[in-house]
Amino acid sequence: MQRTGLIVGLGNPGKEYENTRHNFGFMSVDAAVERLCPPSGVSLLSGKKDKFILQRCAILGSGTWFFAKPLTFMNNSGQAVQHIADYYRIETENILVVHDELDLELGHLKFKLGGGNAGHRGLQSIQQMLGTGDFYRLRLGIGKKAEAYNWVLGRFFAEESGVVGEVLEKSAEIIRCFIGHSGKDALSKYRSVKTASAAAAAERP
Repeated sequence: MQRTGLIVGLGNPGKEYENTRHNFGFMSVDAAVERLCPPSGVSLLSGKKDKFILQRCAILGSGTWFFAKPLTFMNNSGQAVQHIADYYRIETENILVVHDELDLELGHLKFKLGGGNAGHRGLQSIQQMLGTGDFYRLRLGIGKKAEAYNWVLGRFFAEESGVVGEVLEKSAEIIRCFIGHSGKDALSKYRSVKTASAAAAAERP
């Protein structure tokens, strides 16, 4: 099925924010490009003056897909998303936003269409700029163990690295389904999933 679509990972630019929980969306998009796009088929479209990193990937049998990381800081993510969607004429139903989620434990992923923002400033900005909340979202759990601001801007603990790796593998799998099939297919299959480690932990007494 040939489509043109946009995968957006949310996060903050700069080395001080690399590998922080709030940048889980950035990490997921990087992992997806690495796993889904043939090296010879990836093009960097953005320049130094752009407020986003944008890559184009021609995926065999699935059309042309764009992978973006806004560089406007989280609260203004919608500026980049609106610009890219308008310029490349991408329909809202073909937009997937990947972001961290405080209300889910690490290792728990949820795929959804529309809905509220639960105070996530990146999602709020995108909804405002697009004029609708009817885009797909992939929520990556980060849990909530401390005061929210410090928690989301903190880096994953060393002992969490295995689960983080599993999440990135699973998120790439979900993105592959979204790209290769449809949002509805991904919704029916991945509405709520857990990584193997998270599922095992939940079963322990």
